[in-house]
Amino acid sequence: MKRLIRVALAAAAILGGHGGYAQTYPAKPVRIVAAYPAGGSVDIVARMVGQRLTETMGRTFLVDNRSGASGNIGTEYVAKSAPDGYTLLMGSAAALASNPAIYPKLAFNPLTDFAPITLIVIQPNVLVVHPTIPARNVSQFIALAKAHPGALNYGSSGVGSSQHMAAELFRYYTKAEITHVPYKGGAPALTDLVGGQIGLMFETIPTAVPHIKAARLRALGVTTRQRSDVFPDLPTISESGLPDYEYRGWIGLVAPASTPPEIVSRLHSEVVKALETDLRPKFKEMAFIISGSGAKDFAQFIRDELALHQKIVHASAIRPE
Repeated sequence: MKRLIRVALAAAAILGGHGGYAQTYPAKPVRIVAAYPAGGSVDIVARMVGQRLTETMGRTFLVDNRSGASGNIGTEYVAKSAPDGYTLLMGSAAALASNPAIYPKLAFNPLTDFAPITLIVIQPNVLVVHPTIPARNVSQFIALAKAHPGALNYGSSGVGSSQHMAAELFRYYTKAEITHVPYKGGAPALTDLVGGQIGLMFETIPTAVPHIKAARLRALGVTTRQRSDVFPDLPTISESGLPDYEYRGWIGLVAPASTPPEIVSRLHSEVVKALETDLRPKFKEMAFIISGSGAKDFAQFIRDELALHQKIVHASAIRPE
């Protein structure tokens, strides 16, 4: 009985004091979980944003890399954490849209177990081919793939990765038969592409840039509807005869569900301010499209992205590795 009374009193104090609680937040270090290893895009964004929040909010924002199970371990950890604003997830398209569409029995629901804070950046991919592929644009590539069904192999960093999903969406719209070759990571896939062991990839732009500039790969089109600032003259795939095509990687900040809205609002405000500092040109150099959307817009964005990935998984009969 005494324990129940203590729990009830604690709950009442939290519910009745959201405003004051948010005013003193953060009162201790905050953990930003990156569900992927150090050095990847999610980790980089988490560290850059975390450093800026440390400077502006007066408490340390630590990045905690909890990788494994394609990002499901770290994502589940945050979903089950206390909704007090001290454990956050630097979420991604893979963790909150692709994985839930692929894995039938996850221990978290991306739509109900998180409080969206803000979409930080969108990450375009680019369709690149080995120079021996005789296609100079997307239309020529589609014609080539249809003329030789199953002959062209594309690489990815694994099932459910942005390279995989972008390619399967492309295959869905074009009905071109290209064959998936999953690798254990993007680096070996890109090495084989440059070496000619595979013919194409829907690679992230930063890793593709040096190979494109050195003419080791040929870029055909960008996966987002918006052209990339890195390649302003390169058409998007939607401009190249597939008006409905759009695939975008993305990274955004979420908290456990039931996190006080005042804390969500404060974090959103601070991240948006951070995006107006030197982070903006740095992110643009990395080929990111900067967002900073509000919590409600980000929540709808996640719903839309989950529906898109469910469509891709269903149409391509994708199964977990």
